[in-house]
Amino acid sequence: MNVPIHEQGRTLGFWYGDERITFERVKRRQGSDKVLIKVHPDCRVVVSAPEGTHDDAVTAAVKQRARWIHEQLRDFRQQQEHITPRRYISGESHYYLGKQHLLKVVVDADQPQGVKLLRGRLEASVRASEPDRVKAVLNAWYKTRAREVFNRRLDALLPQALWVAERPPLRILTMQTQWGSCSPQGRITLNPHLVKAPRECVDYVILHELCHLAEHNHSERFYRLMGQVMPKWENIKTKLDDKAALFTNDN
Repeated sequence: MNVPIHEQGRTLGFWYGDERITFERVKRRQGSDKVLIKVHPDCRVVVSAPEGTHDDAVTAAVKQRARWIHEQLRDFRQQQEHITPRRYISGESHYYLGKQHLLKVVVDADQPQGVKLLRGRLEASVRASEPDRVKAVLNAWYKTRAREVFNRRLDALLPQALWVAERPPLRILTMQTQWGSCSPQGRITLNPHLVKAPRECVDYVILHELCHLAEHNHSERFYRLMGQVMPKWENIKTKLDDKAALFTNDN
């Protein structure tokens, strides 16, 4: 499960040998007439192209890089195969705000179940040594911490969003394909897995959604706002996307 924020576009594709390569075409910002191709670690191929360029011309340009795309997809698929499934046992590492913490499972039938962060270690207390119990208390802890961290960062970032008249409602919800979203009514929803990422990544997602309060599409105005409130947001987005598989690996 990978959850990069991405722009919604239309899906195109072509055959490379016996493999069907599909890609998502999105609008390229003004100022460049080139077609930009990016292969993400979750094996999404995203192609940015000027709005007036015909789909056939875009596909032809992408075909010229077909071998490179095929090799990138092969490498990322191999990386995904080596992501170790979670076992929820002592000694396993779990992320919180970008840092890895060793998990210690404490089995005590007389103690309340829950998780504490102690001296850089996540200590999970459960009544029975069962992976599903450990997973459940960890997920509950992450959601609680996510609510605390996200609300705190939203309050800290709001003064930068001069176009926001009042604090938007915030919801925490595990999503399969997004780090965050913004409803037409102005409610921001954030994925609790995001709390495993560095704080700058949390800030990026929150600012991304705050910009959507002013502009729901990925328009020039949207990108101008992002550039004003976070000048190097592209680098932070790449960092977050590259670690998505690690932050969301809870199986």
